[in-house]
Amino acid sequence: MTDATKQTIVLVHGAWADGSSWDAVTRALQADGYTVLVPPNLLRGLADDAAYLAAFLAQRTSGPVVLVGHSYGGAVITNAATSAPNVAALVYVNAFIPDEGETVVQILDGSGSALAVEDPTTIFDFVAYPGAPEGVVEVFLKPEVVHASFAPDLSDADRWTIAASQRPASLIANVTPSGEPAWRTRPSWAVIGTDDLVIPVAVLRRLAERAGSTVSEVAASHVSMVSHPETALAAIRAAVAAV
Repeated sequence: MTDATKQTIVLVHGAWADGSSWDAVTRALQADGYTVLVPPNLLRGLADDAAYLAAFLAQRTSGPVVLVGHSYGGAVITNAATSAPNVAALVYVNAFIPDEGETVVQILDGSGSALAVEDPTTIFDFVAYPGAPEGVVEVFLKPEVVHASFAPDLSDADRWTIAASQRPASLIANVTPSGEPAWRTRPSWAVIGTDDLVIPVAVLRRLAERAGSTVSEVAASHVSMVSHPETALAAIRAAVAAV
């Protein structure tokens, strides 16, 4: 076991979010004396996003790292850590934990997710972006989806802030097959929001069990680290203490 203050905790946001989704967790960990980094997640495609995070880790960290991902950020940390030997542990917060060859879309297929709909135009706004591959666009959550499905346990003001400031994801991000999973060679922890409507609880439990993660559950929505940061903090602190 290493001195906790010598470890770096890296928090990775998911789609339709940014680093501010980790604000409560970041402040608490910094108050504990940890070095905390919250890099941007490009949301341009799993291979590119993981490569960016791996390069960030190589250049911005030294010593052991506890790598934390929310939602799609879980897929990113699963891939990035395979080429980041200083990652000592993984923490998944309401997150995808893919196996090799899986995509986010495949994981959600038939799950009852609020995002697994026949007509995506009912929940997404589509926007072209410069440099995108032909036929590829970014997707924003419609405000009513943020309110009803993404963050229903936050205040009305917080939900409107998320709807206004969301960082969109390229369509490529959710259909790119995952690579070799780092959870096969790293210990992992998983926080499950039992009221998650984006990644339903049955899916979260199945993924965590497959990865052999140490699980904690909380009655919270998809953004449990915002509505109940103490649960994410407990899992992160446990990971730090164990490695």
